Amino acid sequence: MNTVVTRIPTATSPQALAHFEARLAYETDCADVWYATQHETKDFVLLDVRTPTLYAAGHVPGAINMPTRTISEQRLAEYSPDTVFVVYCAGPHCNGANKAAVKLAQLGRPVKEMIGGLTGWMDEGFGLERG
Repeated sequence: MNTVVTRIPTATSPQALAHFEARLAYETDCADVWYATQHETKDFVLLDVRTPTLYAAGHVPGAINMPTRTISEQRLAEYSPDTVFVVYCAGPHCNGANKAAVKLAQLGRPVKEMIGGLTGWMDEGFGLERG
């Protein structure tokens, strides 16, 4: 007898490897963003896609405020075409980062989502910048 966990069989190891590797092509997490900004030469641009008011109230240190509605070719012109953008919004209850990622991908830009957003960042115990 199988439990509700194993009633549907697991994927094969090659299938699982392909799935989880693919997820990492689309996502990064708060701890990895923090580590990269603290210990490595940052090779991405972190975008807070919330409103300027929410950004000013508290954001991930080093993030640039670029609300989804303002993302455009003109706004991105200062960045080379191969610049990797990491987007985040309020948290798991918000799909703003997904919308921003769609817009960036439509513009041909490399993009990942910082899963957990600002909520995840604070859950990890990391501080915020204000202003």
